[in-house]
Amino acid sequence: MMELIKNSKIDFVGKRYIAFIVSGVLSLLGIIAIIQIGLGNANLGVDFAGGTLVEIKFDKPVELSEIRGILATKGMHDVELQEIGDSRRILIRTRKSDIGNLTTKIGDVFKESFGMKNLFKIERTEEVGPKIGAELKGKALWAVFWAIIALMLYITVRFKQPRFGVGAAVATAHDVLAATGIYWVCNREVNLLLITALLTLAGYSLTDTVVVFDRIRENLRLRRKEAYDVIINSSINEVLSRTIVTSLTVLIVLAALLVKGSQVTFDFCWILILGVIIGTYSSIFVASPILIEWDKLMAKKVVKALAKK
Repeated sequence: MMELIKNSKIDFVGKRYIAFIVSGVLSLLGIIAIIQIGLGNANLGVDFAGGTLVEIKFDKPVELSEIRGILATKGMHDVELQEIGDSRRILIRTRKSDIGNLTTKIGDVFKESFGMKNLFKIERTEEVGPKIGAELKGKALWAVFWAIIALMLYITVRFKQPRFGVGAAVATAHDVLAATGIYWVCNREVNLLLITALLTLAGYSLTDTVVVFDRIRENLRLRRKEAYDVIINSSINEVLSRTIVTSLTVLIVLAALLVKGSQVTFDFCWILILGVIIGTYSSIFVASPILIEWDKLMAKKVVKALAKK
């Protein structure tokens, strides 16, 4: 594999307490964001706040940017657009819940803009009530929670030591909280696509952490006489180049999608780019240092037990 950094000897472990402060602030921000989202004090999308869905089929393909521009000229800025199947079917989401007036208004706008040049038909209209939105919001938060628990159990079984499972779970939770907090502060729309991005981020974060943990476990077996924190620090340095190359590869793809993709995928790519950066940071400064703190805690318990005897 291409090595961007060779024979690095950076003291990551020595900076762990500074990193813990930064991570604590980011995690606290994430907790505040989740509470505010739960209370409805966020830019909630139709999925969570309720609203109306309108599905329209055109005779000829249309561009989402064109539809968005047409609706914006009529004062309908707060809409989400999505292609269904091909570029002739468009799904319009809006927070407004008056189906009758909304459908009539959308129909009049398109008749005025397209006329006979591109006939269309409104095939479906649905209303998402606030109660359904609240239920979806609750289930989404629980989905993220149980995903993190499942990841912790998986790592514990794979490495046969609880400390690895705890380290991975804390790092993954940290990444999800930090990304959510920054996303909320930036007032981006909170919808089911965000939950999809967070679950994707959790999987990426775990993969990156597992690579570091694998090297730590291997070095713990081969270098038993060295200090625990020295082994962990050298293990991080050994996989540093791989971590950076992997993250850059993912970021290049996401950046391309962010620039050239549709409006629908913009926020998804935005949160993933943020998550990859945070996930790379956490695998070095959160997951691995937790192993050191765990080892210190266990050592203190052993000393206390011996002192009692």
